[in-house]
Amino acid sequence: MTHIDRHDTDILIIGTGGAGLFAALHAQQSAPAGTRITIAVKGLIGKCGCTRMVQGGYNVALGGGDSVERHFMDTVKGGKWLPNQDMAWKLCEQAVVRIHELENEIGCFFDRNADGTLHQKAFAGQTADRTVHKGDLTGIEIISRLMEQVLARPVEKLQEHRAIGLIPTRDGSALAGVLFIDMRKGGFRLVRAKTVLMATGGGPTMYKYNTPSGDKTMDGLAMALRAGLELRDMEMVQFHPTGLLAGDHTRMTGTVLEEGLRGAGGQLLNGAENRFMFDYDPKGERATRDVVSRAIYAEMRKNNTSANGGVFISMAHLGPDNVRAKFPGMVKRCADSGFDLAGGLVEVVPTAHYFMGGVVVDPDTRTAMEGLYVAGEDAGGAHGSNRLGGNGVANSTVYGGVAGDVMGADIRTMGALRDPCPNALQAEVDRALHPLSRQPAPVHPLRHALQEAMWEDVGVMRTAAGMERGLTRVAEISDALMTVGVAGDNLAFNLTWHDWLNLRSLCDVSEAITLAGLARENSRGAHYREDFPDEGDLDASYFTVIIQKGSDLTVRRDAVQFTIIRPGETILPETEPETLVAAQ
Repeated sequence: MTHIDRHDTDILIIGTGGAGLFAALHAQQSAPAGTRITIAVKGLIGKCGCTRMVQGGYNVALGGGDSVERHFMDTVKGGKWLPNQDMAWKLCEQAVVRIHELENEIGCFFDRNADGTLHQKAFAGQTADRTVHKGDLTGIEIISRLMEQVLARPVEKLQEHRAIGLIPTRDGSALAGVLFIDMRKGGFRLVRAKTVLMATGGGPTMYKYNTPSGDKTMDGLAMALRAGLELRDMEMVQFHPTGLLAGDHTRMTGTVLEEGLRGAGGQLLNGAENRFMFDYDPKGERATRDVVSRAIYAEMRKNNTSANGGVFISMAHLGPDNVRAKFPGMVKRCADSGFDLAGGLVEVVPTAHYFMGGVVVDPDTRTAMEGLYVAGEDAGGAHGSNRLGGNGVANSTVYGGVAGDVMGADIRTMGALRDPCPNALQAEVDRALHPLSRQPAPVHPLRHALQEAMWEDVGVMRTAAGMERGLTRVAEISDALMTVGVAGDNLAFNLTWHDWLNLRSLCDVSEAITLAGLARENSRGAHYREDFPDEGDLDASYFTVIIQKGSDLTVRRDAVQFTIIRPGETILPETEPETLVAAQ
């Protein structure tokens, strides 16, 4: 019998990005005195996750003609009428509250105008300049200040603890706790809690080109699938159009060159150094991410490419000194890879960036499983088919705070800790130990094969034939993984073991992405079907829902509920201009 350490708490938070850290702070404020709060993270607090990697900024309507209503309309239109409108409204409304909290309570310093107001820059797909930022290092500012606040408080920290299973009660009606691997020791630890927030982040790293931090392998969504939770919009993988293309020899390939470059007037050039975006969309480089990604991909198909097979972004016409002052982080990052962003051309390629799909939640972050809450990139609904740049970190911090408030309130009416289902617990242990009973073999060739398969068959542009082929390839890789073993003589910091577990999660979620893509026979936002290029009837919009029963995944379509606004309508006054953004 495998030994499992037992640990009890009241509120357990998995993940320490913007959602997790905000949840910890808000739970402290809302929960009764004496409530035990524990945060657990796969890496180190403040040193992993995607919030710290945010370059561009934080969307919030702060006046000057902008409004929560305008922000909401941009979000719903950008999501092609698929968002949960109640969630989208709360995101836009509460972002105003949260930005002042970030400044006045958390201690963030954002860039300001000469009159002292917060500077807001242009991002694609938005009708107002509403993106608050700290140069192009906004995420580091936010996560650093949040980390300082949390580390100074009496919150229990379980660092380098990898969550591997959501463990229900015997009857499956509620969540009893979460099973972890203590990566420092290589042993198992079950943490029971009355309320659990899953804020592990998405991270579509199953693609050849990707932007998330290296620890992101969709573990949370894989756990949710095994726990029988419904996931929505799983086909919606956002490709950021401008990932750095620096060759196969460096991990910098895929790193985002943020939206603000195009918002500031950056131009995309093909291999012949001709500007091409206005051939695809009247908004040019300021079109939404999905449109720009497809345009670049189309140029790649035509072989109108740079030396490494992508296209170029050019900023030199804006003045090299100006570019260096506005985007110091990216200028340095490009220089480290041998490129001159300020004065030359930089090769870029569409790169898997953000996952709009996730667990079905209500606007208070509750799930169908009592005791489980989900916020941040793990939660589906707020973005629909396409996330606007700058809405991601806003979403994490807004809903992290909401989750903390709700968990702290809910815990007041909860009874004792719940007992876990022993069969479910053993199943997760057996799953994790599986590779230790097989002959050791390399894991990375299989991960590379998965990334190639998903990029080629379930990537920027899709067809039924391609996705069927991708489904077969994913299944073959998944089967092969189960024959790969890991040396088990020392499990402390056994990175090969964790590579295996990472790939296991990626295979499971890749299957879900592909099946959901096959179920959506139209093109919306990030999901583009060449065999179904039309967007379909907006009034009859649906979102996909996927659930695992046993080892099988099933997909259904649920009708979008237009709770606030219907397609073709607006909540803006008739006198409002269509856009407040100056033409480029």
